Amino acid sequence: MTAPRPNPLLSDRDVDFQLYEVLDAASLCALPAFSEHSRDTFTLLLDSTRRFAREVLYPTYRPMDAEPPVFKDGRVHVHPLMRKLYPQMVELGLLTATRPPEVGGQQLPLTVHAVSSAYLMAANLSAFAYVGLTLGAAHLLEVFGSPEVQEMFMAPLYRGEWTGTMALTEPQAGSSLADVRTRATPAPDGTWRIQGSKIFISGGDQDFTQNVVHLTLARTEGAETGVKGISLFAVPARRLEGGKLVDNDVRVAGVIHKIGWKGIPSLALNYGEEGDCHGWMVGPPGRGLACMFQMMNEARIMVGMNGVATALVAYHEAVAYARERPQGRPAGIRDATRPQSPIIEHADVRRMLLRQKAIVEGGLSLLLAASYQADVALHGTDEDSRKRAQLLVDLLTPVAKTFPAERGFEANALAVQVHGGYGYSSEYPPEAWLRDQKLNSIHEGTTGIQGLDLLGRKVVAGGGAALQSFSEEVAATVARARKAGVEAAWCDALEAALGEVAEVVGALGARGMSGEVELMLRHSADFLDLFSVLAVAWRWLAQAAAAKEGLARGGDGDFYEGKLAAAQYWFAVELPRVPLLASLCRTGEDSYARMRPEWF
Repeated sequence: MTAPRPNPLLSDRDVDFQLYEVLDAASLCALPAFSEHSRDTFTLLLDSTRRFAREVLYPTYRPMDAEPPVFKDGRVHVHPLMRKLYPQMVELGLLTATRPPEVGGQQLPLTVHAVSSAYLMAANLSAFAYVGLTLGAAHLLEVFGSPEVQEMFMAPLYRGEWTGTMALTEPQAGSSLADVRTRATPAPDGTWRIQGSKIFISGGDQDFTQNVVHLTLARTEGAETGVKGISLFAVPARRLEGGKLVDNDVRVAGVIHKIGWKGIPSLALNYGEEGDCHGWMVGPPGRGLACMFQMMNEARIMVGMNGVATALVAYHEAVAYARERPQGRPAGIRDATRPQSPIIEHADVRRMLLRQKAIVEGGLSLLLAASYQADVALHGTDEDSRKRAQLLVDLLTPVAKTFPAERGFEANALAVQVHGGYGYSSEYPPEAWLRDQKLNSIHEGTTGIQGLDLLGRKVVAGGGAALQSFSEEVAATVARARKAGVEAAWCDALEAALGEVAEVVGALGARGMSGEVELMLRHSADFLDLFSVLAVAWRWLAQAAAAKEGLARGGDGDFYEGKLAAAQYWFAVELPRVPLLASLCRTGEDSYARMRPEWF
């Protein structure tokens, strides 16, 4: 196995461009919640995570991919490197960076935290996943836990002494959470006895901290069927008794052997085999799924950023390889005595690299735009601005989770292709990143589920208020682009695509209101693709506007021209797909709807 080449993971220049030229992240400091921060404090976090990601975390990726966790003597043993890595990641402050001072945090914007985390995801996504899951679990307890539960579980999670998970899925239910069977029975001491099984629990056991806390969905005795009967519980692998940690009757039933994300185990867990599994209720009875959605939505954004990061690190690897790999000569040159050309000089290689660039930098812009709106939703100065921003966050979440995973997989495949025969060799890292990327389209709700959520709920939320707010954001970007001198045809095309999407939403919404729900949702996956193309076109127009502004200031011509070329690519190659996808959704094309099981 070859030593890893130096890889920037993310481009610092692009991160600064996205944060400060496209988004103006420094303007968040005008909000009272962030008034003690500035671009300087943002840079402190970014610089520390960049340095750690490149110098410490990235060299651990391939060893952890090659030696996944093992189940032995009733415990899961992860790679020994995690014993040093986890405390170091905790020391960076990422567990509490966005949280208020009352829980030991710095209250930094999610926008800055998201992109700083992306460096760590690109370096070693499995190692960072323990941090992301633990942060999500602790934040859930911060919002919904009682003071007793917060002291017992939230505090050690934020301190990095324990790790956390989300335990939703069950073998017989899969993504159908209404069919959860895990039971919770009240006990005289005020806790609950938990019995049942969970599966695909990432980080469900490890040997580098003292404990793991599972945020677990279970059905209380006598609760009604469906999601309304589900409550949320904190269930530790080991519980405190007399100041000591003792076994809490949570057993690892098996380890899932995965194609990617190999540094973090995915487990099957059994609760209460001996009838002694204690759980503590979090939030109101019967509101477990509603509470859990906070962690689920945060995890969806995290998975989306994982998709971006996994495609970005492969893109940078492919660019570097293409610059240094000599092969062939320019078209029309037959003189075999001439030196071979670097493959980046071949047009088809540049095609593959440009497509990767368009996907990964468009995806990063989308994730940061969603994170920016999340900051406003949480900390805006008035209720109307907070509500509007939350509508945008809800609308963008299915897209921000899915686009980087689905198109990121394509980008990762192109990185393998650029490497040629070396690409599918385990001696080079692109094949491992390709394996990792595939999991992102399945984690935290498959693409099909995200499509149903987007079309069935999000675009019609508030009587269309979410789509109206999105349209206003697009209009503001178009106005900026026209003023900056961006190609008028791009602005016109984006406005036309937005109008077509709005018309499709109106038509499909009318079908749903008339009771034709199946017909409305038949092409929900195509609608998700359609909306993703539109949303990323919006972000590329914003980048094109910032690039034009940068050129007018006499900035780095190569950087800005590269941005304009990628924007041109998206408007020339991707946005024209909108009419076809819109037609499929509008007409309800029925080839697979009428396909019978026996015909396959």
